[in-house]
Amino acid sequence: MRKGAITRKTKETSIEVALDLDGTGVADVVTGVGFFDHMLDQLARHSLVDLTIRAEGDRHIDDHHTVEDVGIALGQALAKALGDKRGLTRYADCLLPMDETLTRVALDVSGRPFLVFKVEFPTERIGAFDAALVREFFQAFAGNAGLTLHIETLYGVNSHHIAESCFKGVARALRGAVALDPREGGRAPSTKGGLA
Repeated sequence: MRKGAITRKTKETSIEVALDLDGTGVADVVTGVGFFDHMLDQLARHSLVDLTIRAEGDRHIDDHHTVEDVGIALGQALAKALGDKRGLTRYADCLLPMDETLTRVALDVSGRPFLVFKVEFPTERIGAFDAALVREFFQAFAGNAGLTLHIETLYGVNSHHIAESCFKGVARALRGAVALDPREGGRAPSTKGGLA
């Protein structure tokens, strides 16, 4: 059972996350940040990871703490669900088209967190959502899940499409990387004998 759950409470946010790596892509997400909820729905649907997320944050200030802390908790829940990572495919990538936008994602469930984010948004906001928070989310998610994650938008002109292509691309890469490889058996996918 590859499931993980995290509760994170600070003076700024209260977050509950549960996920099932072997789900069907069902999302039950309420963060109070409409566009972010839409992106998390995409993440669940296209990764086939079931997600339940409840978040309350100091949104009277802005959405930053809520988005970042959901990334932290989601990354921690993913790390918990992955366990010792035995039998994983480990590496995956995706070239994700969304209308005029094309985004490339490469992912390694390495235990060595690193984010490369080469994405430019033509507008500062997507509706009411601060476009800079897309990077903040992925930084928190990759860092706490122990992922090496590269996201690069090759081209695009619509900020909504650019953000959505990032989330969908990460979802598809995650789906491939966390899949169990029957040829690996119970081995860790590393010559080191394990993944930290």
